[in-house]
Amino acid sequence: MGKEEERSFHKPLLQWFDNHGRHDLPWQHPRSPYRVWISEIMLQQTQVATVIPYFNQFMYTFPSVEALATADLDDVLTRWSGLGYYARARNLHLAAKTIVEEHQGQLPADLQQLQALPGIGRSTAGAIMALGHNQKATILDGNVKRVLTRYEAIEGWSGKTSVANQLWQIAEQYTPDERVIDYTQAMMDLGATLCRRNNPVCSKCPLNQQCKAFLTNRTDELPTRKPKRRIPTVERYVLIKVSPESHVYLERRAPTGIWGGLFSFPESTKNAGFSEAMSEFNLNENASLQIAAELKPITHTFSHYHLKLIPLICHVDQVTGIEENRGQWFEPPVTTVGLPAPIEKWLNSPDNIESIISHT
Repeated sequence: MGKEEERSFHKPLLQWFDNHGRHDLPWQHPRSPYRVWISEIMLQQTQVATVIPYFNQFMYTFPSVEALATADLDDVLTRWSGLGYYARARNLHLAAKTIVEEHQGQLPADLQQLQALPGIGRSTAGAIMALGHNQKATILDGNVKRVLTRYEAIEGWSGKTSVANQLWQIAEQYTPDERVIDYTQAMMDLGATLCRRNNPVCSKCPLNQQCKAFLTNRTDELPTRKPKRRIPTVERYVLIKVSPESHVYLERRAPTGIWGGLFSFPESTKNAGFSEAMSEFNLNENASLQIAAELKPITHTFSHYHLKLIPLICHVDQVTGIEENRGQWFEPPVTTVGLPAPIEKWLNSPDNIESIISHT
């Protein structure tokens, strides 16, 4: 790739960014490696408009790496509740501890050291280097992949190693030596605002005169979509234990996996029927439970399956037993610990609170 070809890419892109790019995002003022890191993790598979209020609250609660490292994981998960993909929050907490212990509380200005931290991959490390440290580094998030795929008319799903390697090579070739911060932000902004997956605004794109997909009328075809597969439904029962005081029992989930580290209702094994679920609950409780009511299912869709949780209300006479080791009793609505978003929505709904109370 020659210098003239690079200039024909950089010049119109940066001119567009100066006039139309996003210059007032909260992590840009003030800009620091820590703030860039938090924003980049939050922005993974999450839109900017959704992230902004979470970011602002997170910064208010954990204004520094040290504050995050010394915080209780429950507090971190509570601030993350609703953003989803909770492994991101757990990795942030772990990485903050490592940064304090091994890097004197400063995010490393080194790609390899950044990638060695929990939850930081190649593109996120590049973003921290470029946006946080103002060092030349390459990013390849979803927005940048889309821009480069269309610009160079790259065939094949970007999840394939051969296609991803090709895109990384192109991204590195186009990354300039100067205006690194502006270029990096411009590529993300272009993909987010004009070069969208659906209905791209090609007429306003600064790169449309060289974009191979636009010139050959293939913007609807590219990027190549991920091969479709049938999404299964996972059905489980959840036990809503209710005390005589109308408190509900919640237990902490395992630290890894879906909703790891958050509080939720005791849950049956995947796709177990009612009888199997009750046997499982009875075994865990070391008692014979009496179900007072079965309520409307809680549904949620993940990227790889649909989840259907069937709530079973069971009132208990005393609050002893398993909760001493794994969980706690709470008075609804519950706002003091991190809950999965669909559980929080269901549990704190006035109608469901009324149903819980009516069966005590």
